[in-house]
Amino acid sequence: MDFLRITDMDVTGKRLLVRADLNVPVEDGRVTDTTRIDRFAKGMRPLLAQGARLVILTHFGRPDPCELNPAFSVDKLRPALAKALGVPVKLSDVCTGTSAEIHADRLQNGEAMLCENLRYRQGEANNDPGFARELSKLGDIYVNDAFSCSHRAHASTDALARMMTAAAGPLLVEELDALGAALEAPKSPAVAVVGGAKVSSKIAVLKNLVQKLDAVIIGGGMANTFLYASGAPMGKSLHEQDQSETVAEIRALAAESGCELILPVDCMGATEFKAGAASQVHHALACPDDVMFLDAGPKSLAKFETVLSQAKTILWNGPLGAFEIPPFDHSTTALARCAAAATHSGRVVSVAGGGDTVAALNVAGVGDEFTYVSSAGGAFLEWLEGKTLPGIAALIRAKKAA
Repeated sequence: MDFLRITDMDVTGKRLLVRADLNVPVEDGRVTDTTRIDRFAKGMRPLLAQGARLVILTHFGRPDPCELNPAFSVDKLRPALAKALGVPVKLSDVCTGTSAEIHADRLQNGEAMLCENLRYRQGEANNDPGFARELSKLGDIYVNDAFSCSHRAHASTDALARMMTAAAGPLLVEELDALGAALEAPKSPAVAVVGGAKVSSKIAVLKNLVQKLDAVIIGGGMANTFLYASGAPMGKSLHEQDQSETVAEIRALAAESGCELILPVDCMGATEFKAGAASQVHHALACPDDVMFLDAGPKSLAKFETVLSQAKTILWNGPLGAFEIPPFDHSTTALARCAAAATHSGRVVSVAGGGDTVAALNVAGVGDEFTYVSSAGGAFLEWLEGKTLPGIAALIRAKKAA
């Protein structure tokens, strides 16, 4: 993509106004998962070593802008951020105004400052140019390093890039390179694993993928909807009766594009949705009235593993079943380990993303064994849909205007 990269620029003595995504889980005032912070810091440390001055912007949670609830203060993120960056992190208890500007101006080369929660200000979500103009006074160069926030046209991802020299940060570039390798220029055979509860939530994703890849494995409740559209009884299984026309459209697109849609041939079913429920294998086209399908069966798993064994690119979004509830995590876990092993052998580029997907890969113990695992949720899905994200479009537009 044609945008400036901060790693190609002279940053010595420059105040880099960096939009990060440090919206991480916190319990009892302490960060419980530092993955996002660690990834962000990895790209920032070399810039600090070159003498950059970091002014970091982030949101945290969903506070009411009218309340300024201290529970949503970013101050609690500082210890983990300082540890990851390897330098002390100062705090500006506001993100705009004279106080914030003084703090930013006083930064020395190699120092970092975290500004208070952007979402304390209504102008952030409203993409308010006035609010963005105030933010712009804190830096010399704007850096978007938050792919996971780039699907939102907010002041810190869109309007701000119109007012300053704008560049992509190291983590954002890394993410786009990985995603591009999986979808924009994949090595063939290229296969997607798409699971989850509802076809209706991933219509655009499926329509885009079947036009770009060689095969798409469909699992979870989505597979039930595809089987139902073929005339199969679904018993008590989660499925969408009103999506048969959509399924037909997706199948037609796949046939036209030469993409194979791969569905379960057998499923693990139970009469109860609970951990340890008695389960039984059923033919995928013959779900009993009192049974719900909760996972792909052994024959389906073997079929999916064969497909992945021939792939050179694997793109994964969504579990194959109710992975949160044993024993219905079996197929997701086994297939994830198959993909990880193929990646480890060096013959496959594997990219995964989405909240449930990351959780499922962690359950399988392979969260760090894929080529790239995106922590982005909505941005990852919109990218799968083939959309140009507002935050990325803003960087491209800024480069053209420069």
